[in-house]
Amino acid sequence: MILRGNGGQDIFFDDEDRHHVYGLLHQGGERYRHRINGFCCMTNHLHFAIQVKEKPLSQIMQNLAFRYTRWINQKHRLVRQPFRKWGFIGIVMPPP
Repeated sequence: MILRGNGGQDIFFDDEDRHHVYGLLHQGGERYRHRINGFCCMTNHLHFAIQVKEKPLSQIMQNLAFRYTRWINQKHRLVRQPFRKWGFIGIVMPPP
């Protein structure tokens, strides 16, 4: 999955922002019972491999984007939607 900044804008401004999204990924895993197999924070986007279970991916992504948007806007006194979109890179299936 990719969560990309709106118009190529930065979504991470410092290490505290990155640590906050790490916490949100962890909390989301506990709440929605999904597994993050790997992730990489770039300045203007986030890559991660996610393995979902019961909850739909759209609900997981909406929650992550909403919670991070609220955090970043409050912290940096912004009023904007930092994410342009989220999307698939590919689907990995477990071996038979």
